[in-house]
Amino acid sequence: MSYQVLARKWRPKSFATLVGQEHVVRALTHALEQNRLHHAYLFTGTRGVGKTTLARIMAKALNCEAGISSTPCGVCSACTAIDSGRFVDYIELDAASNRGVDDMTQLLERATYAPTMGRYKVYVIDEVHQLSGHAFNAMLKTLEEPPEHVKFILATTDPQKIPVTVLSRCLQFNLKQMPLTHIVDHLSRVLEAEGVAFEPAALRHLAKGAAGSMRDALSLLDQAIAHGAGKVEDEAVRAMLGTVGDEHLFALLDGLVAQDVQAMLEVAKLMDARSLSFDGGLQELATLFHRIALAQFAPEALLDETECSRLAPYAQALDAEYLQLAYQIAIHGRDELSLAPDDYAGFVMSLLRLHAFRPERAGVAALKPAAAAAPVRKSAPVPASVAPATSVRPPAAVTRPQSGIPGTQSEPAPTPEPSAVPPAAAAVAAPAADDWHALVARLPLTGMAKQLAQHCELSELTESVIRLRLAPVHKHLLGKPQQDKLQTELQAWYSRPLRLEIDVAEPATETPAERSRNQQRERQERAIASIEQDPFVRDVVDLFDASIDESTIKPV
Repeated sequence: MSYQVLARKWRPKSFATLVGQEHVVRALTHALEQNRLHHAYLFTGTRGVGKTTLARIMAKALNCEAGISSTPCGVCSACTAIDSGRFVDYIELDAASNRGVDDMTQLLERATYAPTMGRYKVYVIDEVHQLSGHAFNAMLKTLEEPPEHVKFILATTDPQKIPVTVLSRCLQFNLKQMPLTHIVDHLSRVLEAEGVAFEPAALRHLAKGAAGSMRDALSLLDQAIAHGAGKVEDEAVRAMLGTVGDEHLFALLDGLVAQDVQAMLEVAKLMDARSLSFDGGLQELATLFHRIALAQFAPEALLDETECSRLAPYAQALDAEYLQLAYQIAIHGRDELSLAPDDYAGFVMSLLRLHAFRPERAGVAALKPAAAAAPVRKSAPVPASVAPATSVRPPAAVTRPQSGIPGTQSEPAPTPEPSAVPPAAAAVAAPAADDWHALVARLPLTGMAKQLAQHCELSELTESVIRLRLAPVHKHLLGKPQQDKLQTELQAWYSRPLRLEIDVAEPATETPAERSRNQQRERQERAIASIEQDPFVRDVVDLFDASIDESTIKPV
């Protein structure tokens, strides 16, 4: 026996096995159970969502030998004949190739005769919007008052092209696109029944590629099985579809959050080397910005808990206003790819725009001199905008601790010659061992590791252990990669092996992130007060009865 493609083999044969159209199934089931049957139905929706499948199930429900029911038996001669496409009283007409008035006239003439085998003659007209105007006019009277033994089921992907005179004679049901989770679940069941090994991540790529169509998803699954030699693996599916993997997208986001242009360009080079679609990359990036914005304003809209936990740090690190701008940059960059010298240049320019319009933050700005001075951290100055006043010590009195125990001090370092001491070094020294705020500003951390450090509080420091306290609301930052990175930097700073332990509890004091927010708020309040107290501004407000838009005021 020849191979049957999955889209045909796994086509639903009853209302119970139909996926993703519960609102239509409920209405048709109640109509069949109460025998409230209309003479004409119109199913609308995009390709592959179940229009023709619903028509076949309706035909079986009307002609099943066990009686009219919402649960046809599926084993009688009528049900099996309809499933195999050889039932005499079930007629499928393709309006794309039978669109003329003569074709419609012949169909309506045959409709007057009684059914040969079943209770009803069921006429299914697919892509009905392609009928000519004269053909629509020819069917109006019969469609309004057909013989009692005739049922019409019309299907279309473009209901806007159907005359309102036809729409008014039908019960219209709009079939929705298949949700991503529904497609993934159905593909999982199909693969388990087929005995094919698969990776769940690969099914998500197939579901995204199907764009809401179950038939397209099953066709892609057939292709993926052949491409993977009987297995459906994530890497093979991404190579087959040419899609941009999540690791590329999140690497771009990490570089954007850390304001690391070089890291973003490295991702672009890697995509170019693997011949990945830059158009698809910008599309996926825009989708990711959309999901992050949802995580900010309506996290309950994200049904996947794994996605919620992964997007939460980015939702916190990126401003809501910037997310809206980043989304526009991504979609406009995609539109402009055809105008760019090549796709790579267009993609890179979109990434540079994302970086160029990223608002400067005090914490990020403070990283730049610290990172540049990483090899000589013992003498590198702490920027005055980040280091609190309490962390400033005379350079001859306090140096970087060697023992690591709070309260202990090493021997003071020899004072260099006055001519060799930079002015900044003479004013600011390394942070004390227990000054967590200044230490976080000095450590060359980026991305999620920096976010973790900024939201922690130092609770204990011994020879072998450094213990931090993290608020429960930020426990999503407790990923192993960022903890390992933070531990490595702390060990390098204290020059001894330290074990990092993080307790999830409310901090007793102000964390670096809270201090940064408070300082930013105070600067904003001072800027607003300065504008409001300006004599010229007050004169303008009084003269024109104006008001000050505080959202446009930014501290200098």
